[in-house]
Amino acid sequence: TGALPPPAAMAEKLRDLSQPIDVPVLDATVAAFYGTGSKEERSAADLILRDLQNNPDMWLQVVHILQNSQNLNTKFFALQVLESVIKYRWNALPVEQRDGIKNYISDVIVQLSSNEVSFRQERLYVNKLNIILVQVLKHEWPARWTSFIPDLVAAAKSSETICENCMAILKLLSEEIFDFSRGEMTQQKIKELKSSLNSEFRLIHELCLYVLSATQSSELIRATLATLHAFLSWIPVGFIFESPLLETLLKFFPMAAYRNLTLQCLTEVAALQFGDFYNVQYVKMYTFFMLQLQAILPPGTIPNAYANGSNEEQAFIQNLALFFTAFFKNHIRILEASAENRAALLVGLEYLIGISYVDDTEVFKVCLDYWNVFVLELFEAHNQMEPAIPAVSMIGLQAQMIPGVDGTGTAVHQRRQLYASPLSKLRMLMICRMAKPEEVLIVEDENGNIVRETMKDNDVLVQYKIMRETLIYLSHLDHEDTEQQMLKKLTKQLNGEDWSWNNLNTLCWAIGSISGSMVEEQENRFLVMVIRDLLNLCEITKGKDNKAVIASNIMYVVGQYPRFLRAHWKFLKTVVNKLFEFMHEMHPGVQDMACDTFLKIVQKCKRKFVTQQVGENEPFVSELLTNLATTILDLEPHQIHTFYESVGHMIQAESDNTKRDEYLKRLMSLPNQKWAEIIGQAGQSIDILKNQDVIRSVLNILQTNTSVATSLGPHFFPQISLIFLDMLTVYSELVSSTIAEGGPYASKSSFVKLLRSIKRETLKLIETFVDKAEDLPHLGKQFVPPMMDPILGDYARNVPDARESEVLSLFATIINKYKAEMLDDVPRIFEAVFQCTLEMITKNFEDYPEHRLKFFSLLRAIGTHCFKALIQLSSQQLKLVIDSINWAFRHTERNIAETGLSLLLEILKNFQASEFTNQFYKTYFLTIEQEIFAVLTDSFHKPGFKLHVLVLQHLFCVVDGLTEPLWDASTVSYPSNAMFVRDYTIKLLGASFPNMTAAEVTKFVDGLLGSRHDLPSFKNHIRDFLVQSKEFSAQDNKDLYAEEAAVQREKERQRMLAIPGLIAPSELQDEMVDS
Repeated sequence: TGALPPPAAMAEKLRDLSQPIDVPVLDATVAAFYGTGSKEERSAADLILRDLQNNPDMWLQVVHILQNSQNLNTKFFALQVLESVIKYRWNALPVEQRDGIKNYISDVIVQLSSNEVSFRQERLYVNKLNIILVQVLKHEWPARWTSFIPDLVAAAKSSETICENCMAILKLLSEEIFDFSRGEMTQQKIKELKSSLNSEFRLIHELCLYVLSATQSSELIRATLATLHAFLSWIPVGFIFESPLLETLLKFFPMAAYRNLTLQCLTEVAALQFGDFYNVQYVKMYTFFMLQLQAILPPGTIPNAYANGSNEEQAFIQNLALFFTAFFKNHIRILEASAENRAALLVGLEYLIGISYVDDTEVFKVCLDYWNVFVLELFEAHNQMEPAIPAVSMIGLQAQMIPGVDGTGTAVHQRRQLYASPLSKLRMLMICRMAKPEEVLIVEDENGNIVRETMKDNDVLVQYKIMRETLIYLSHLDHEDTEQQMLKKLTKQLNGEDWSWNNLNTLCWAIGSISGSMVEEQENRFLVMVIRDLLNLCEITKGKDNKAVIASNIMYVVGQYPRFLRAHWKFLKTVVNKLFEFMHEMHPGVQDMACDTFLKIVQKCKRKFVTQQVGENEPFVSELLTNLATTILDLEPHQIHTFYESVGHMIQAESDNTKRDEYLKRLMSLPNQKWAEIIGQAGQSIDILKNQDVIRSVLNILQTNTSVATSLGPHFFPQISLIFLDMLTVYSELVSSTIAEGGPYASKSSFVKLLRSIKRETLKLIETFVDKAEDLPHLGKQFVPPMMDPILGDYARNVPDARESEVLSLFATIINKYKAEMLDDVPRIFEAVFQCTLEMITKNFEDYPEHRLKFFSLLRAIGTHCFKALIQLSSQQLKLVIDSINWAFRHTERNIAETGLSLLLEILKNFQASEFTNQFYKTYFLTIEQEIFAVLTDSFHKPGFKLHVLVLQHLFCVVDGLTEPLWDASTVSYPSNAMFVRDYTIKLLGASFPNMTAAEVTKFVDGLLGSRHDLPSFKNHIRDFLVQSKEFSAQDNKDLYAEEAAVQREKERQRMLAIPGLIAPSELQDEMVDS
C-alpha cells in the first residue's frame, strides 16, 4: 500500500482502541514508517506507532491485526506488542486470555507449517511466532502446560514441514534455557525447566532418531541435526552412547550436504567429559571418524583446500579445528594409552598442524589456544621431573632418562618421545607464524610499502603473548631443536633461498620472544651467530625498504637480550653505534625505533657506559657527549628528547659527584646556550617572545630538561637551579600577560595554544623534579615559596579557559612528597584554586575533564597528608569539600569516581579518629549514605562497587561509636543510632525500589547490619540484593567480582616468574646484575 500516512483525524481513529482497529490505516502508517517518504511523514508515523505500543490495551487488538493484515511489517509490529506483554505482564492476565493467546499462536504455527508452500513463503513470520511461543513456554511450562512436549512430538509426526518447525521450536527452547537464561529468569525457574526437559527428553530423542532414519527431505534432516546440536551439550549421556545416535551421525558425516552440521554435533560430543566410563565408545568414534575424514580431505592439502574452497568447505575446515581441539583437550590420554590408537592420534595432530597453517585469524586462534594447552601440559610434566634451572649448562632433554628408576619418569619420557615429531613441527609453525610484538614500529601496509605503524592492534598483541608463551615451553622441551630450526631458517634468509620480509620478521620476532629461556652459555653462542648474521644481512642487502626491515629486526632482537649485551662489551658497543647509524636513516619508523631501543638498552646496561672498558681511552658516555651534536643532527624534537632521557640514565649511573655534574653540564650545554641567548634578548625587549619560532625553541628546551629530569632524578638539581627563576619569570610575566592582552578569544588561537604549552611544560618540569627528588626534602622545599605567586596567583587571576590543570597536579605532587610540612601552605593553595575550580567543574560532568581529575587528586593529597588543614576550614568551606566529593563519585568516568570514593573513605576514617566525630557524622552521615546507595544501585557505576561497599561498611560500623544521636531529637526518638539508621535505610530503599516488598528490603537491611564486621559476606549480601532488585539483571556483572579477579592475576604472575623466559628479561627489574 503506497497510501500516504493518515492525517490527524485518521491518527485519532487509530489511537481509539475501543473498537477493532482499522487495519488498512495501520498498514499505511507502518508503510510510511518504513517507507521512503519525507522525514516528516516518517516521524509522524513513528509517533503514532509509539503511542500504540505504549497503550496497555493495544495487545487485545493483536489477533485482529494478524488475521486481517497481509503486510509482514505490520504483523511484526503486532507481535512486538504481544511479546512485551508476555515478557512483563503475563502472570497478571486472566486465565482465559492467557489460554486464548496460547491456542491462537499454536494454531497459526500449525496451520502455516503444515503446508510446504506457505511454510517456505512465510518463513520469517513463522520464526517470529516460534519465538513468541517459547516466551509463553517460559511462563506456562511445565506447571500449567504439562502436555507440551508430547503434544509437540505428536504434531511433528503428522507432516514433514510441521516436524521441521517443531525442531526449530525445540532448538529455541534449548537455547533459551541453557544459553540465554542468566539474569532473565531466577535460578529456581531455570532449574525447574532443565529438569523438565531432561525428564521428557526421551520423546525428543526418539523423534530425532526416527526422522534421521526415515525421511528423505534434506531440509528436515538439517533442522533435526541443528536441534540435536543445541541439545547435545546437556542431555543425559545414555542417550548419546547407549543408542544408535553416534552411528547415525557418523553415517551422515561423509555426505557433503550434512557434513558441517554433523561435525558440529560430533564436536559437542567430543567436548563432554565424565570419567572413563565411555572410553571405548570415544576410541571407536575417533578411529571411524579418521577413516572417513582421510577419504574426504587428505592431510597435507589443507591450507590450499581452504584458500580455494567455497564457504561451505572453509566452514568445514574451521569445524574440523573445533572438533580436534575439543577431542584432544578431553580424550587425548585414551588415544595415547594403547599402541594401536597412536597412529590415528598422530594423524589427527598432523591434520591440526595443517589447519594451523590456514590463512585465517579465527581458525588460527582456535588451533593456537589448543597448542598452548597441549604444550603447557607436556612442559609441566617435564618440569616436575627436571625443573628448568637456567644455571646448569645444556640440561635440555638430551639427557636420557634412566629407564625403570621411577615409573612416572619413564611415562613422561615415553610421552615426550611419542610427541617428538609433532612438537618439532609445532616449533616450525610458531616460528613461521609468530605475531608482531609491541616494540616493533615498522610494518608493511596494504600496498606493500614499509611504513611506520600508526595504530596498535590489540588482537595481534594478545596473539603474540600466547604464541610467545607456547614457544618458550617448546624451547624448554628441547633447546637444541629450537636453536637448530631458528639458525637453519636464518641461513636460508642469508643465502636468499627463503628471503622475504615476512619470513625474516616472524623469525626475528620468534628469536626475540624466547629470550631468557636458554642457559646463558647456549644463549651466548646462539646470539653471537644471530647478531653476526643479521649485521651481515644488513650489509649485503640493497634497497631502502629491505634495509628498514632488517634494521627493525636487529633492533628488536638486541633489545630483548640485555643479559648478553651486559656480558659482551664489544657487541654492546657495536650495537649502540649501529643504532646511532640508524638515527640518520630517514626511513619512517627507523629513527623512532632506534631511539626507543637505545633507551631500552641503556636502562638495562647503564653502568657499562660510565666505566672505562678494556681497550678504551675514556668511558663511552664521554665519547658520546663529544660527538653529541652530530649524532642527533637528523632527529626530530621528540626523538631528541628520548635520546636525552637515555643519556640521563647513563649519567645517573656515575657515582662520582664531580664527574656526574661535569657530564650533566656537557649534556645540557647546547640547550643552555640557546636558553641564555633567548632570556638575554627578552631582558632587552619582551617582544621577542611574540615570535613563534622563539617560543618553539623555548618549548623544546623545556621538554629536553624534563626528559633529563625524568631519568636523572635528584641529581638534576644543578641544572634546574640554573634555569628556575628565569623560567618562573617567563611563565607568569611574559606568557600570561600576552594571553591577557589578546582578549576573550585569545585562548583559542594557535599562538596562544603554543604559549600555554610553555606554561604546561614548565609545570611538568617542576613536578617531575619534585617527584623524583624524594630523598631531598630541603631541595624541593626551597622551590615552593618562589612559586606561590607566579603559579598559584596566576591560576586564580586567569579566565577559566586559561587556567592550567597542571597547577593542580603539581601541588598534589608537592603535598604528597612533603606531606605535613606543607600544612601552613594549604590555606593559601585552597584560597587560590578551590572556589574558582569548583565553579568550572560543577556545571556538568563533561567540561574541563583534566581539571576534574587533578582537582580531586589535589583534594585527596590534602585529605591524606594535611587533614588538620581540613578541620580548620569554616563549616561553609567544609560543606563545599564534602559536596565536591559527592560530585566526584557521581561521575561515570571511572578515574574521577574512584578518586572521589578513596578520598571519602580517608576523610571518614580521619574524622572518626578526631574529636569532631559526632559533629561531622551528624551533619553528613545521611547525605553520604543516600548518595552512596544512589551510585551503588546504578548500573553505570558498577566499576566502583568495591569502594561503594567499603564506604557503606564504614558507615554501618561507625554508628556504634557515636555518642550523640544522628536523628533530630526534637521530633522523634530512637533507642540507638543503629536502630535509627536501620529504619532510615529501610525507608530509603523502600522508596527507591517500589518493585521490592517491604519484607525483602527489611531482610536485606538486617542482613547488612548483621554482616557489617565481615567484609566478604557483607559484599555478597549486597551483590545478591543488586541482582534481586533487578538493577543489574541480564547484563555483565563481572565488575562486581573485580577484586577476586585481581588475586587470580597475581597468582598467575608468580607462576610465570618461576619459569625462565616467561617474563621477558627486558621487563624484569634487574639492577643487581649490571655491574
